[in-house]
Amino acid sequence: MQEPERTAATAAGVWDWFLGGRHHVAADREAAINSQRSFPLASRVAKYNREFLHRTVRYLTSVGVAQFLDIGSGYPVAGSVHEVAPGSRVVYVDYEQDTVDVSRQILSDSPDATSVHGDLRDPEGILGHPEVTGLLDFERPVGLLLMSVLHFIPDELDPRGIVRRCTAPLAPGSHLAISHGTRPSDERSRRFQQDWERVYNHTVVENFHSRSAGEVTSFFDGTTMVPPGLVLAQDWHPDDPDYVADAEDEARQVLLGGIGRMG
Repeated sequence: MQEPERTAATAAGVWDWFLGGRHHVAADREAAINSQRSFPLASRVAKYNREFLHRTVRYLTSVGVAQFLDIGSGYPVAGSVHEVAPGSRVVYVDYEQDTVDVSRQILSDSPDATSVHGDLRDPEGILGHPEVTGLLDFERPVGLLLMSVLHFIPDELDPRGIVRRCTAPLAPGSHLAISHGTRPSDERSRRFQQDWERVYNHTVVENFHSRSAGEVTSFFDGTTMVPPGLVLAQDWHPDDPDYVADAEDEARQVLLGGIGRMG
């Protein structure tokens, strides 16, 4: 597959590199390697985020959700939603047109999944997109997935208001799932992450904004949190029944995750 003709690194491309994909370009590789040098935990955080997505989708299908809107999805590879929940209807949304173009090629043999161009900052444009409304039935529960995307929306653009606009038209029984970067609790890791954010924001189009657990919890206003609430993403419904949180795992400290039920 021909690489997109672009020279600026994007979050989708950097994420693809971290996950071992093949849809990134040279600028993405360079940005990912530079950020990995300043924050060696970056690739493990990307892995933890993808594992949280998998557990989220499996949980939602277990409670009867069979359609998903994944905003800020990047490329639908490396165990994306339609692979974890076969038979479900899935719309991937990304604001980079070349990411969407490649994604549509990847999904060409998947009749129940598609990718559309849209910007989280314009929820109405996404929710009213003819391909979104053509595939998803908003009178039935939807799994709204905002995985590692809200930390690219600065406070001055009112991310809480954006989330409320996204959830407003969704039927009772829909769920909001969020993963979000946060500052680690120990000073050494926090210093590493600050260095990483500086490098990342200098080289990638979308700037990164860490938030506290309290700030991320506010995105779930109007929903009922699924137990155990907002926690470190690795600690949310772990697959291993004998899972014990590793306090020494610094990568575990920088990603929050949770799900809220609507209605």
